[in-house]
Amino acid sequence: MTEHRSRLRGLVVTGFSAGILALLAACSSTPEDQNSQAALDKLYADAKADIEAGSYDRAIKTLERIEGRAAGTLMGQQAALDMAWAQYRSGERTAAITTLDRFIKLNPTSAAMDYALYLKGLSNFNEDLGLFGRLAEQDISERDQQASRDALLSFQQLVEQYPESKYSGDARLRIDYITNTLAAYEVHVARYYYNRGAYVAAANRAQQAIQEFQRAPAVEEALFLMMLSYEKMGLKPLRDDAERVLRKNFPDSAHLAGNASKKRAWWRFW
Repeated sequence: MTEHRSRLRGLVVTGFSAGILALLAACSSTPEDQNSQAALDKLYADAKADIEAGSYDRAIKTLERIEGRAAGTLMGQQAALDMAWAQYRSGERTAAITTLDRFIKLNPTSAAMDYALYLKGLSNFNEDLGLFGRLAEQDISERDQQASRDALLSFQQLVEQYPESKYSGDARLRIDYITNTLAAYEVHVARYYYNRGAYVAAANRAQQAIQEFQRAPAVEEALFLMMLSYEKMGLKPLRDDAERVLRKNFPDSAHLAGNASKKRAWWRFW
């Protein structure tokens, strides 16, 4: 009997210990399963499927989970880039830029840095005026251009640091577009000042356009506005200098001929 009880106690203790171990194993396996490569691969596949289906909000939430669980890994980097793309595609441009800034800061040597810079440029780049802008015949150069300047910096960094990148060709085209837009914006402001009699401000703004964007089409009008502004201020030497440069670079200028008319804007696609 004593021996039977001893064996029974041993079985009870053994069974109790096995139960505790099983419980501990079950508790500890949950986070391991969630962070396992198989689980992350499944989440990533779901996120990619959502992106392809246009379900960007759901994809973003899934990619946020992956980025958090796979921080410091290649999968975590890929999740961040895909999340930025989904945010960009869903119109959350500010969120996309924030995600990309974080990626660029944390992964300065990433092999995908050229893509990150390109996507950041795209997120700041917007040539569409929107329906109301079109109806009002608003010139894109009349809007605030800070986002365009930010896009220009990203595209320029991409082209300078990764000239052979597959994204650099498109970036160069966008650089030309943005440069022309910014130059037109400066001339628009110069024209605004001139029409209101603020000739000093008009001449300064036109000069700024010429200095920053020497090859832009808007430089022709910038020189003409400088010439007119100096003439209004009675600064004949400066006025003559502006006219000389204008005639040399634009000998057939419609402004000098006095028949400049409002043409279809160079930036219009519609």
